[in-house]
Amino acid sequence: MQTLITCLQVMLLQGSECAINFIAYTFVRQFFIAFCPLVKLKLSFERGYVMENIFGKLLEISPVVWAIIAILLILSVAGFILVGKKENTTTAVLTTKKIVYGGMCIALAFILSYIRIFKMPQGGSITLVSMFPIILYAMVFGPIAGIAAGVGYGLLQVIQDNFVVHWAQLFLDYPLAFGLLGLAGLAPKFLKNIQIRTIMAVSIAILARGCMHFLSGFIFFAEYAPEGQSPVIYSLIYNSSYIIPELIFTLFLSVILVSTPIYSVLKRNAEKSN
Repeated sequence: MQTLITCLQVMLLQGSECAINFIAYTFVRQFFIAFCPLVKLKLSFERGYVMENIFGKLLEISPVVWAIIAILLILSVAGFILVGKKENTTTAVLTTKKIVYGGMCIALAFILSYIRIFKMPQGGSITLVSMFPIILYAMVFGPIAGIAAGVGYGLLQVIQDNFVVHWAQLFLDYPLAFGLLGLAGLAPKFLKNIQIRTIMAVSIAILARGCMHFLSGFIFFAEYAPEGQSPVIYSLIYNSSYIIPELIFTLFLSVILVSTPIYSVLKRNAEKSN
């Protein structure tokens, strides 16, 4: 009732557009409060909230990071040119294609990781399906190539916005956690239904990453657990509060994306070198 009254007040004072924004804000806020009890969202009613808080992180990318992304893209383009000149299907071409597509997927995943819905205080965030490019790469080129791409992506995450208290925690939370995204390549290829295979791949990858954050949480962040609460339970709740929503978003969007020509084109180009 209070929400309805506030909405009417907003509509009378600022117009219907602001009222619609307020309703959308209220829905998103209640969703995250319901699924992420540890997150204290401090949302404003300003019309620029989405651009400033979700996409605004893109404006904070340092020149060094842009340089890394540019290098990855340049190498990828150069790789495409090189592969295009190869007429024979050799192992070298296959390796080059893996590197080319790997670089592109890492760059895309890294850019998407800057589009955040929210960020957790001790690390972790919900992004615009930033893990999917690595997962898709692993589905096409297999788990070994996927793990290599995931490790590279994890190292870039250290540059982006790290939260490090110990060298072993850094290893668990970054190269190892994101490297396990490559396990998406273990999803059975005999499954003819690409949507079902994608659901399996995404679930395996993101839950495997979540397990590493869970281990890191109760080993290295036990001091953050509320008094009287087991660090194991604290780590489980904390990491689930962003991993589970990220899993849901990624499952939803990835099933849609693989139904488009994106997957089939990537798979076809990869198979040309076999």
